[in-house]
Amino acid sequence: MFFVPAIQTARSSFSTRIASYSLCAIAAVCATAPVVAAEEVLEEIVVTGSLVERIGAVGSVTVIDSDSLGLLRPNHINETLARVPGTWVSRGSGQEHLTAIRSGVLTGAGACGEFLMLENGVPLRPAGFCNVNNLFEVNHEQASRVEVVRGPGGALFGGNAVHGAINVVQSQSAPGASLSVEGGAYDYYQVRGEYGVERDGHQFSVKALSASSNGYRDDTGYSQQKLSVLHNGNFGRWNVNNLLSATLLNQETGGFVGGFEAFEDNDLQDSNPNPEAFRDAWALRASSRWSTELSNGLGLAITPYVRRSGMAFLQHFLPGQPLETNDQTSAGLIAELDFSGDRWNGRVGATLEYLDGALKEDQDGPTIGSAFLIETRPEGLHYNFELESVMAAIYYDVDLQINDSLSLVHSLRVETLEYDYTNLGLTGNTREDGTSCGFGGCLYTRPESGDERFTNVAGRLGANYQLGEIAGQDAHAFVTFSTGFRPPQGTELYRLQSGQTITDLNSERLLSLEAGFKAGGLSVSLYNDTTRDFIFRDAEGFNVSNGKTRSQGVEVSAVVAVNEFHEFDLVASYARHKYDFTAAAGGREQIENGNDVDTAPRWLGSARWRYQPRNNVLSELELVGVGQHYIDAANTADYDGHVLVNWRGSWQVQDQLRLFARVINVLDEEYAERADFAFGGFRYFPGMPRQLYLGVEYSPQR
Repeated sequence: MFFVPAIQTARSSFSTRIASYSLCAIAAVCATAPVVAAEEVLEEIVVTGSLVERIGAVGSVTVIDSDSLGLLRPNHINETLARVPGTWVSRGSGQEHLTAIRSGVLTGAGACGEFLMLENGVPLRPAGFCNVNNLFEVNHEQASRVEVVRGPGGALFGGNAVHGAINVVQSQSAPGASLSVEGGAYDYYQVRGEYGVERDGHQFSVKALSASSNGYRDDTGYSQQKLSVLHNGNFGRWNVNNLLSATLLNQETGGFVGGFEAFEDNDLQDSNPNPEAFRDAWALRASSRWSTELSNGLGLAITPYVRRSGMAFLQHFLPGQPLETNDQTSAGLIAELDFSGDRWNGRVGATLEYLDGALKEDQDGPTIGSAFLIETRPEGLHYNFELESVMAAIYYDVDLQINDSLSLVHSLRVETLEYDYTNLGLTGNTREDGTSCGFGGCLYTRPESGDERFTNVAGRLGANYQLGEIAGQDAHAFVTFSTGFRPPQGTELYRLQSGQTITDLNSERLLSLEAGFKAGGLSVSLYNDTTRDFIFRDAEGFNVSNGKTRSQGVEVSAVVAVNEFHEFDLVASYARHKYDFTAAAGGREQIENGNDVDTAPRWLGSARWRYQPRNNVLSELELVGVGQHYIDAANTADYDGHVLVNWRGSWQVQDQLRLFARVINVLDEEYAERADFAFGGFRYFPGMPRQLYLGVEYSPQR
């Protein structure tokens, strides 16, 4: 079948579950939305499940529209988000990734849950059970648009929107069918199709994708399948939007290549020190948005949703290489009441969500290495727990028009998250059979069962001022003070090390002051952020929440249409992300007050020249730059950065037939997708050499 690929027998038990779940069918929600090309006039857009409509004129948001996604045809989400100022998605092996929005690229304890990932306004994962690789669980390749909010969104979107939010919007396909096939470097193949139909006032769409690659590096191939089923129509006075999403990923995973500038070594570039590593993951989501107008200026929307996901991956980066399996089932309800008057509009709402999750970590054989590693990292069970949680939130958002030029916004959200943790193994840091490890005890500590609750308040206060026309463009300026928060995640509370039997963690908080200016295709934002209670692992291996950071930056986005044939786009940012405390951290890292946050480039940017000599021919030349940055907390090692050149083009041969091509890394630059300095050595994920991709799209009924 299209959606169930061959799965290796070495992972048969987990893969059997994947295959069975991926055949399930359940109802869900979509958004039908107009397309927006850039950051202009975003405050006038109203889209079901859209973050743009919530942010309004006060804040920074970028939209990657369907035309751009159609030209991009990305192999990885980092190709799409390179078009967003102040944003960098560092590409890992296969479809793995780490995200940075007005921040450094975060890893380890404290990294998960810093950014809220959504589909049509519904979070991809439940609160407290995040995944740093969340975006491989969504069909961004066939999305209608991708929205990125930069800056804290706690008051508008809830917990985990600390530095920003990414929303993938799925909407109806055009009536008819389309099918595309493409191939490229390293045995890359992709088949995708769409079908849309309208019957008796109801719209139905199906979007499906299957892609595979043998990988640039040894034993790094992957196969992924994605499915989106959409419906919208009216039932009496109710407008209903449904969405079913399903994804499946099977990949062989590559590890870091060690050695100074190993990404430039011809013998190491395509090697893989961890050919045994793998990651298998699946996800199912369904939601149904019911909206109606109660009276003039008053509307009601109710969105129930359910989610299931599971994953198994070999933790090749740890001594002993334990296998982690996790899964979650969650359900929730979002209810909102929209209101409007002559000079004001807004909403009040509530969210209720339940999670039933589980995590198990087991090591199949003895650890290889020093006597300390062998003794403290025993084979057998490390962690085995179940986690239930309930999240509840109430919020409001109000926009008041003071006069023809000035408007004020105010938002407030109160959110509580309660965990019920059940330890299914022995309490403490013993071996699975209860015997003690040498050198002070086993590394893996299992706390006793218990409950914890975290309550957070987030707010937003801002003003927008219409400046009139500047150079023929409507212009406005805004200023906003906003906050974000992130409760500790389940893995930070209950997956302990080094004999830490309990945690005393606080929710992370971010305070941000931002000012911006927008006029037509030009957008400029300046921000000053302060983070408190950042969670990290200290020198004793304890999870603690006394980290602090400070960030200041400026972001620019500009679109200049020279004439009907040529257009230039630029996004750029300069920022300093600094530690605001001194501490010895895990992995022999020494954090010093005033040091740059590691893996936080000061410069990020991309530029594009679009040339359209005829209506049916389009060419785009792109430069993507990542600046120099430190790759350790002590700021003793750095990576020089890189600039890549990409080209994409399409030719609409006739109404039903389109040819497309792209060349990634045109100049064959040797670079690192990710650089790191740890345990006294340099290590890298080498970037891919030049790649050529060719494809054809056939739309017989459009």
